Amino acid sequence: MADLEISFCPSCGAAVELRCPDDDNRLRHICTACGTIHYQNPRLVIGSIPEWEDKILLCRRAIEPRYGLWTLPGGFMENGETTAEAAIRETLEEANAHILIGDLYSMYSLPYINQVHLLFRARLLDLNFGPGAESLEVRLFAETEIPWDEIAFRPVKFSLEHYFADRQKGHFVFHMGELAAPVSTYCTALPESAKAPIIREGS
Repeated sequence: MADLEISFCPSCGAAVELRCPDDDNRLRHICTACGTIHYQNPRLVIGSIPEWEDKILLCRRAIEPRYGLWTLPGGFMENGETTAEAAIRETLEEANAHILIGDLYSMYSLPYINQVHLLFRARLLDLNFGPGAESLEVRLFAETEIPWDEIAFRPVKFSLEHYFADRQKGHFVFHMGELAAPVSTYCTALPESAKAPIIREGS
């Protein structure tokens, strides 16, 4: 199913219609005049797991969704940048923090909202950090201090759980998973982590 509704062709301005092109199996927005097919693809959400000694840097969100809850610095990837550059930029924007990017640590697919979340391990270069425009507060947390019931997003929560488990084992591995849509819409005040199951997860 198409994601966003498009009424007019961005290429020529004519009306578009929703139909399945030849040799395709999905509905697409197709211009009735110039025939341009306007494909819509998942968005990448890129972030980092900034490490300082035995602590992790978290941001308390100043925007919706999940206002006031804690998350790792991250956001939508921009055109013209690599995934590593996106993680570095988002960390600087949300936490005013400078990092040295490490290995890709986790990848979660959220097909019900057409997103893929990627998180990199990263080393915090100094303690000169503070809240950016989208953060109320930024601070370092030891494992015992993580506000697990106030984590904003499931990919962040699961990645942090894996991170501390891997650290305990002394060996970090890549993790990936697929997350199902929320089981109900009646409890919108709850964190996403409390509302929806995992379809599949593996290392």
